[in-house]
Amino acid sequence: MINAPAIDPVLVRFVCGTLTLGGMGSPLIGELATRFSEMRVDPKDGAWRLPAIRYRQLIEFFVAKGIAFLDQARAYNRRIFNLADDRTPFEHQSEAIASWWNSGGRGLVVLPTGTGKSLVANLAIQKTGRPSLVVCPTIDLMHQWHIQLSKTFGEEVGLAGGGFLDWREITVSTYDSAYLHVEKWGNRFGLIVFDEAHHLPGPTTQLAARGAIAPFRLGLTATPEREDGSHVVMADLIGPLVYERGIHELSGEHLADYQTNLVWVDLSGEERQQYDHEACLLKDYLATKGYSLGSSGGWNRFIRESSRSPEARRAFKSFLVQRRILQQCEAKMQAVEDLLERHHKDRVLLFTADNATVYKVAKRFLVPALTHHTKPAERKEILQAFHDGRLPVLATSRVLNEGVDVPSAGVAIVLSGSGTVREHVQRLGRILRKHEGKNAVLHELVVRGTKEEFVSRRRRNHDAYQ
Repeated sequence: MINAPAIDPVLVRFVCGTLTLGGMGSPLIGELATRFSEMRVDPKDGAWRLPAIRYRQLIEFFVAKGIAFLDQARAYNRRIFNLADDRTPFEHQSEAIASWWNSGGRGLVVLPTGTGKSLVANLAIQKTGRPSLVVCPTIDLMHQWHIQLSKTFGEEVGLAGGGFLDWREITVSTYDSAYLHVEKWGNRFGLIVFDEAHHLPGPTTQLAARGAIAPFRLGLTATPEREDGSHVVMADLIGPLVYERGIHELSGEHLADYQTNLVWVDLSGEERQQYDHEACLLKDYLATKGYSLGSSGGWNRFIRESSRSPEARRAFKSFLVQRRILQQCEAKMQAVEDLLERHHKDRVLLFTADNATVYKVAKRFLVPALTHHTKPAERKEILQAFHDGRLPVLATSRVLNEGVDVPSAGVAIVLSGSGTVREHVQRLGRILRKHEGKNAVLHELVVRGTKEEFVSRRRRNHDAYQ
């Protein structure tokens, strides 16, 4: 243990997403190395370094030990943010912000889409009283946040992403821009809000959290779990889960009442024959190689083999043919036609797994297609036309899975998608925002007697579908 503070204060600086520590004696170095396993000597300059994310723990350690230090890392000061938004928070929003603050202003808040996560962020910015960065996954969401924050706080809000790089005391960034430029902004903000926080644990995106000193951190998401299990690192990057409410708990009062409906369809005789033939080819190939696509590393191995072996390429073609049949079979198209007729007075979102099916559906039913290829101006016009009823039906693949606000949508028809629970819950969330007279319904189309049955059971493994 250290019995007395160092004669000279420890110098703490922010350098390229790290903290450098200067002026330390051997006893302090030893204790810090024990306390922070990530502390290393930089071989280039001999400086002791820590990841910037350890800033709060480091300062708290110095204060607790009575060790003198000079903080040259922090490049921001406290300030007052006044809310122009006079809405009274709902009970779940007040509870969320209180739980977060009682956990030291660090942690993850899990709330369904449409229940006001943005107001929770606004309250966190006001309560923290520190320059704040909001990080979100897409350009569309970045602009959505920019408009909302500008109105809420009545001041210029910075942008980092989509060609912008303007750092202000409240700034919105995409995850990509945040991690690419963390060396520039990592010491500018006392609070970081990670919207759609399930994106954060990615190998590169998490660098935005590790390279920043922000002592206050808030994560917002409706679906925290990741298929790869990496969501467990969010406790280190953001803080623990501090508040959670589910769709069932908030439907009716804060979300639209809803129902989900499984629509079973059958392949035609010709489609079934082709599907079974291709399934046998794929199964035989995998059997000879001794692995399955669902096994650990199986899919990656299959892709590698298909780039080298004609036999594997033929098996991969079988996989693609099966998928096309399931996604675009005639029975699904007929079911869509019947459902569009039934919901001809509603705003309907048609969800598919891929763009090819989006364009096929759009062409057959003469509805607009919204994909990642759609230009921003066109996308804005389509969404506005959908909102005011001029275009009551939209076909899309994954563009609307999260973030984009479509409060008037009341019906979702899922033709196909991944087997992930997150995607299915996100698609349900697109139609749950409260809107006058809305009773939401999600129809999921599933081909009987195929692997889609298993995929459907897996992605419906959430209490929202029970």
